[in-house]
Amino acid sequence: MKSLGWKQVTLVLAAFALVIGLLLAVGVGPVPALKELIEGSMGSKYAWAQTLKEITPLVIAGLAVFVALRAGLFNIGAEGQLLIGALAASAVALNVPNVFGMLLAIIVGTIAGGLWALPAGLIKAYRGGHEVITTIMLNSIAGSVVFWFLSGPLKSDKIDGTLTDEMPKQTWLPNIYEDLPLRVNWVLVVALILVAALAVWFKRTVSGYELNATGANPKAAETAGVKVKKVTVKAMVFSGALAGLAGAFQVLAYEHQFYDGFSSGFGFDALGVALLAGGSPWGVLPAAILFGILGTGTSSMQLLGVPKGLSGILLGLLIIVFAAYRYRKVKSHD
Repeated sequence: MKSLGWKQVTLVLAAFALVIGLLLAVGVGPVPALKELIEGSMGSKYAWAQTLKEITPLVIAGLAVFVALRAGLFNIGAEGQLLIGALAASAVALNVPNVFGMLLAIIVGTIAGGLWALPAGLIKAYRGGHEVITTIMLNSIAGSVVFWFLSGPLKSDKIDGTLTDEMPKQTWLPNIYEDLPLRVNWVLVVALILVAALAVWFKRTVSGYELNATGANPKAAETAGVKVKKVTVKAMVFSGALAGLAGAFQVLAYEHQFYDGFSSGFGFDALGVALLAGGSPWGVLPAAILFGILGTGTSSMQLLGVPKGLSGILLGLLIIVFAAYRYRKVKSHD
């Protein structure tokens, strides 16, 4: 691994200086802020519970965006796909109140996320429409669809507000470990299995190779016999399905109720997770952990008067620094 050049070192130092300057501007020293960030994300059972709750959907949604990136696609629509997946899973769980309903909810949520991504894939492959525009538009539509369902067909009769009733306990995904307030759900294990499965799929299967080849050079892939248009559509649908699965898991494992504002931006953060992951699905894990810790920790830092938006600034700076490092590595191989 090559060391950072002077330009990258300057960028890192500038990023640190900016963060410290922002903290001082709101009257908080960097040392108390760092202490609160660590304690707020890892300093207690409750903190760990909240951090794991953040990390789990980020791993799966991060994989969703990672798959699209490997195919040369920027799936900005993971947020909408996640919401549609959660919505579909909630509808099933509320109407099929048993273990079968839980399994059906996971399947339906996954399919719903994939179908929500399908138009963007088709437009990209057969009409040349940019997926960034189409997925952003689909995000907006997904928000309206969710609000309509929560204000009408799925609206709770027991609680005032745009939310559903609590799901029957038979449909809840079980915990591996529970020592309140700390809970470790089976979803975390599934997320780890998905990371390993995708790593093997990319390296050991023809379809994984075709997806990588399409993302690296579509024209060369077409010349080699890869059906680029079909791979593009499949990659987008697969990406949407994973995002939908993340939404289904989140509502069945942690929330047990779907409501307006269900996602704190998991789908958008997933893009940062996938970018930080680099070229391997394994990189999604540390990236998701970092995002989860910063997300929970910066929420705790609000007690010191630090704005919640600081987490976005920190993550943005982190991505810029990492992108600069990646760019230097690529240029060094040219």
